[in-house]
Amino acid sequence: MNDANVERAARLDTATLSDALDKLGINGQCYRIKPRSSSFRMTGRAWTIKYGPAANPPGTVGDYIDEVPEGSVLVLDNDGRDDVTVWGDILTEVAHRKKIAGTVIDGINRDVSLCLELGYPVYSRESWMRTGKDRVQVEASNVPVNIGNARVCPGDLLRGDADGVVAIPKEHEEAVLAAAEQIHYAEDAIRHAVREGKSLREAREQFRYHQLQTPEAT
Repeated sequence: MNDANVERAARLDTATLSDALDKLGINGQCYRIKPRSSSFRMTGRAWTIKYGPAANPPGTVGDYIDEVPEGSVLVLDNDGRDDVTVWGDILTEVAHRKKIAGTVIDGINRDVSLCLELGYPVYSRESWMRTGKDRVQVEASNVPVNIGNARVCPGDLLRGDADGVVAIPKEHEEAVLAAAEQIHYAEDAIRHAVREGKSLREAREQFRYHQLQTPEAT
């Protein structure tokens, strides 16, 4: 199914989208969530998982993958834990085969080599090998979660590139994308003007660079 706003977001970088979020007063920058490779690019709608400490007996950590639709971004909230992983090679292989757009983790992953080999985008705080099995479990799926101090709800628009991940709330995505496109076109115009011989100061003044990210009055 075509999704025009996913396609629009895919044409924009996270820095531009971040500026648009700032302009609109929306906190959607996922702090410290980084790609395992600077070549990774990812755009899609959030399918969320919330983790918690394992019960006794412990619950599962990963059987949800069969339910995730093609083109989704898997968003895993492990409360920023860096001592146990919630993503590894089996999940990477299945997600890649299912054509899931990528995985975002507030926490860590392991088996980095396979996601690099397959080109499957994984964004997380860091990587380490210790399993989360019997240490954490899935508490809920498709609920609001916290990723790098940004609230992510099911269906929100996520964009990832070499600079990290931004989450665009579904109810604000039209305004955010429109603002980001305006910033993108203005910055392109500034670069073109400088190449044609204008000074950077002149080009920025002409295309109102210093007002592009100014928060809108409420």
